[in-house]
Amino acid sequence: MMTDDTPVSGNQRRKMRSASRLYAVQALFQMEAGQQTVDSVIREFEDHRFGAHYDEGDMQEGDVDLFESLMRDAVNWQASIDQMTDRALVAKWPIGRIDPTLRALFRAAGAEMTQSDTPPKVVIMEFVDIAKSFYPEGREPKFVNAVLDHMAREAKPEAF
Repeated sequence: MMTDDTPVSGNQRRKMRSASRLYAVQALFQMEAGQQTVDSVIREFEDHRFGAHYDEGDMQEGDVDLFESLMRDAVNWQASIDQMTDRALVAKWPIGRIDPTLRALFRAAGAEMTQSDTPPKVVIMEFVDIAKSFYPEGREPKFVNAVLDHMAREAKPEAF
């Protein structure tokens, strides 16, 4: 991990924030699938993913503060985020019926959208890009865009 005194360019900072969002989606998925606590998953990701070097390639360094904030906010505000997501989904497809990866993505995005001052359009763009990385050939990125747009208009109507 980078130390606090390591200079970071604006572009590197954006990459670190993007990586943290991706890691948050992966960690939330892992929490749900493995019945792990938020603290254990945060520790695991920070110790073994952020900037780690493996034979198959290096992991991107992440923004620890953003990652921890997304994780804790997604867990602490999960009920209200899930309700907001449900309102954005088609009535026959409540959040409990959607793909667990998408559920994790909506929770991480919902946490950032409702608990930070990141502009909603940035949150939408970032998480649609994450959806593209998980579903490069599918329709899911368009679905994610539509759901997050609906959530953003509810969470921060003044931004539109």
